[in-house]
Amino acid sequence: MNHPDYDLILAGGGLANGLIAWRLRQERPELRILVLEQEDTLGGNHTWSFHDGDLDARQRAWIAPLVSQRWPRYQVRFPAYTRTLESGYASILSEDFARVLAPALEGVLRLRARVTRVTPTAAELADGAVLRARAVIDGRGPAANPHLALGYQTFLGQDVRLAAPHGLEAPIIMDASVAQRDGYRFVYVLPFGPDRLLIEDTHYVDDSGWEPNRLRAHIAAYAQAQGWQIAEVLREEHGSLPIVLAGDAQRFWDGQHGQPCAGLRAGLFHFTTGYSLPHAVRLAERIAALPVPSFDAPALFAAIRAEALKAWRDQGFFRLLNRMLFLAGRPERRWQVMQRFYRLPAPLISHFYAARLHLGDKARILSGKPPVPVLEALDAARRTHPQQIRTTGTIT
Repeated sequence: MNHPDYDLILAGGGLANGLIAWRLRQERPELRILVLEQEDTLGGNHTWSFHDGDLDARQRAWIAPLVSQRWPRYQVRFPAYTRTLESGYASILSEDFARVLAPALEGVLRLRARVTRVTPTAAELADGAVLRARAVIDGRGPAANPHLALGYQTFLGQDVRLAAPHGLEAPIIMDASVAQRDGYRFVYVLPFGPDRLLIEDTHYVDDSGWEPNRLRAHIAAYAQAQGWQIAEVLREEHGSLPIVLAGDAQRFWDGQHGQPCAGLRAGLFHFTTGYSLPHAVRLAERIAALPVPSFDAPALFAAIRAEALKAWRDQGFFRLLNRMLFLAGRPERRWQVMQRFYRLPAPLISHFYAARLHLGDKARILSGKPPVPVLEALDAARRTHPQQIRTTGTIT
């Protein structure tokens, strides 16, 4: 390719690509980059959260300008108990993500630019224009892949203004004391002000379908049960995050045909919780540290693939836990798995969210009386190939 227009084009202005672009502008300003986002603003309509232990001090420092709210502790609730964990927790609202990144990316950000097709070295827009680069990173969200067996975390959240102060001092990141049906259900609550909350109804279910009106009704009922009167719904967000049960990582990447990608499209997220920000931070740092000769498509693809394959290897235990959660026992009893887990020591829980479980942590999680039938758990454990899971009729 002769005289490309750019060193790097980032197709999609979501979390992963946004952080890559921001980090490159900070660390590698000499690179000619372009971010293409089809909407009117960066980041879409999302809330991204992380635990303090998910990132190191240096990483927390460079993303600090994006953080909308930080809390020193969080709470979980189950039918048998409520627990407060003294561990820092933070959230980034997409409006703050866009507020910080848009001026930082001035001159390299093109909004309302819908990408219809990408290759490793070109991006085609809806108006027919073709932009060329030494490399293109596709960060336009997850794509269907036959080499993964998935469950899903579906959710709908409402950012609400209440008629009176709510009284919460810390997030409730999991309230599973609510009624269970068709899978594991919990409510997620973030206090963004004395009378402002994000209330999210979340379900771990076998397919990506969801019923928005039912979830809105759940949120209204939950608020009423807490004694909160919703005065105004400020915004609404929803999604369906993949939960990986099994797969063939080598074939997954062979199927990318050399196309660099990022975020959920690259499988870079926590396979059990769905949290993606820590992975996005690490990928942005890795790409920003590449030498200039590596800013071509083959080298960039190799670097991203290596990052994702390491994450795949590191999360083998999480895929095992996911199979036990989804394939062993009745769906409406899945909450018992999480209730048992949250009785474990706080450091282990921190390691879990950071996806850095030690051998002793894994033994502790699996020890004792299991909350699911033993034979079903053993059967779920052995199903490591996607086809073995699809043939059960449980996950499609």
